Amino acid sequence: MTTRPDEVLPGTALPSGPRLRRAGVAARALFAALGVLAGAWGAHVPSVKAAYALDEGQLALALFAVAAGAVASLFVAGRLIGRLGTRRASLLTGVLLAVLLASALLWPSLPGLLAALAVLGMAMSVHDVAINAEGTALERLGGRPLMGQLHAMFSVGAMAGALGAGAMLRLGWPPALQLALVGGVLALAIGVACAGMLDAHPAAPAGADERRFVWPRGPLLLIGLLILAGLLAEGAMYDWSVLYLQQARGLPQDVAALGYAAFAGAMAVGRFACDRLRARFGDRALLGGSAWLGTAALALALSSPHPAACVAGFAFAGLGLAPVVPLLYSAASRAPGSTSAAAIAAASSIGYSGMVIGPPLIGAIAEASSLAAALWVVVAAIALLALGAGRLGNERAPA
Repeated sequence: MTTRPDEVLPGTALPSGPRLRRAGVAARALFAALGVLAGAWGAHVPSVKAAYALDEGQLALALFAVAAGAVASLFVAGRLIGRLGTRRASLLTGVLLAVLLASALLWPSLPGLLAALAVLGMAMSVHDVAINAEGTALERLGGRPLMGQLHAMFSVGAMAGALGAGAMLRLGWPPALQLALVGGVLALAIGVACAGMLDAHPAAPAGADERRFVWPRGPLLLIGLLILAGLLAEGAMYDWSVLYLQQARGLPQDVAALGYAAFAGAMAVGRFACDRLRARFGDRALLGGSAWLGTAALALALSSPHPAACVAGFAFAGLGLAPVVPLLYSAASRAPGSTSAAAIAAASSIGYSGMVIGPPLIGAIAEASSLAAALWVVVAAIALLALGAGRLGNERAPA
């Protein structure tokens, strides 16, 4: 995984050890910041429901707006990042995300909220592709796996965001004030972190066009479908777990936030171990085994009437889903014929469809039956992910 001088953009030098370490710290901070945003949003989905007096169907529509915006922008993400550069794209979209989070409860009507959430989804997916492209560049330049650690920082941030929201709710702070404070801190943190990003990435493979959308086919199509199943499951936990514990298990919102925090914290533990486990077992075995664990754990959580068992099941589901995104994004970045940003965007264009399909599907089933019944769709998605992992190559990451 070492990088030769002729693989670096013309006119630039290979980053030195200290420069790489600084960029690594910046990348970890950006993943953590995105996680805090996700955790704060996930803990406040009930606040959005209450503030706008939404039923399950309307809430599903709001979550669909986020996912639809995310998928739509993936068709131009590679081109936009190629034109702006990874650092500037990360900065602009990151600050926009922070502003939109801060204003999530301040829109005067549902149409205004839906428009804002669609823009939030667009910014989130471009930011996600940009920082993942930065991570794969750091892997290649540093000669060692890193994606597991970076995605672990996202999970740490998500856990911190959910726990912080739960603590502020318990103190009685108004939700709108909480989101405004979190958004302001995130805007500052993202601005500082982006200053430490790489000046240049390794050059694209010969003949690749970093500014065009690559239609996924072959291995990239398979990777995209597996990401779809994983993101459908992860997105459902992110959007619905707090509401499930609140409605189906009767927990107050501040306590229900612990369910998402347990999921995100366990996912962080699994992702910190991901790179080492990849080196030992290989991609296929790790993905298949962990997905079966997630299937069994979430089935247990939904079957048990005890809130503590639900929270424990959510935690083990987090362990099971932990390697999915870092492993598959890394695999996508190695696909031939494109830059890492374009390849990640291509695979994600299918993967993020899980976030488009998931909210309205779960919301429709919840409205017709119950949220508990709807979440069995997530169990089925993780089981399909486990079955599909058998078609993945069993590449082993360097130790």
